[in-house]
Amino acid sequence: MELIESEILELKENWHDVYLKTICAFANTRGGKLIIGITDKKILF
Repeated sequence: MELIESEILELKENWHDVYLKTICAFANTRGGKLIIGITDKKILF
């Protein structure tokens, strides 16, 4: 499975409350996925 950030996929290394804005943006558009625990370079934590 290739993970590429886009309008519907956001990769984050760890959780910060500011990501709630991303979740709200997904909810107000086509939806999306926020994956916590993976960097932009696809390294899992």
